[in-house]
Amino acid sequence: MLQAGPHQTSLIMLGLLVLFAIIHSGGAAIRSRAEVLIGARAWRLIFASASIPSAVLVIGYFLAHRYDGIRLWNLQGVPGMVPLIFTMTVISFFFLYPATYNLLEIPAVLKPEVRLYAKGIIRISRHPQAVGQILWCFSHALWIGTSFMLVTCAGLIGHHLFAVWHGDRRLKAKFGEDFEELRRKTSVFPFLAVIDGRQKLQLKEFLRPSQLGICIAVGVFWWAHRFISLGSQVFLSSHLNELLR
Repeated sequence: MLQAGPHQTSLIMLGLLVLFAIIHSGGAAIRSRAEVLIGARAWRLIFASASIPSAVLVIGYFLAHRYDGIRLWNLQGVPGMVPLIFTMTVISFFFLYPATYNLLEIPAVLKPEVRLYAKGIIRISRHPQAVGQILWCFSHALWIGTSFMLVTCAGLIGHHLFAVWHGDRRLKAKFGEDFEELRRKTSVFPFLAVIDGRQKLQLKEFLRPSQLGICIAVGVFWWAHRFISLGSQVFLSSHLNELLR
């Protein structure tokens, strides 16, 4: 069985991120043509069956190796660091999983659709998932401080920056001038459209049941951190090591 060294794991992680990016962004690129051929629900099921396992693989490998490589800094004992990391992580989750996201479309219970809208989190940023991923990376890199973490962050942020361009390109192709109007009224950089007057926040748009679900999920994830090391090692021993033979 192949045993990866502390620096080799960074390369493996980068490879897993590239694989996930190809599956995720590649699937998005061919979505319109695939839906014409086999239907929106069938394509969503195929896409989910590929992208979800690849995401689980990335998360499991990250959790097991996050302290690999060189420890570049260690701020975990600095007063106030825990509430800072917690606050940044909570904010990142509200961008990563916006209230307008329809969870029932993931398993194709509802027909998956591509929509244009400028409400809720989109008033803050047209690409909230990219903003959330950058915030998550910054907070966790600050906490963990390893070279493996920096490689992981570089891969995640790089993929999401590509997704900003790729997503706008696909929406332009599908909606034409309607998307150009949305682009003029929104911004990628968070709060820029609000600051320059193109958007005005409507707080009632954020008071939705899904926001409560995000709060509960954040609380569960924070509580579950105590079990991360054990769980990730079990994951590796039962799944990943078979892939590295």
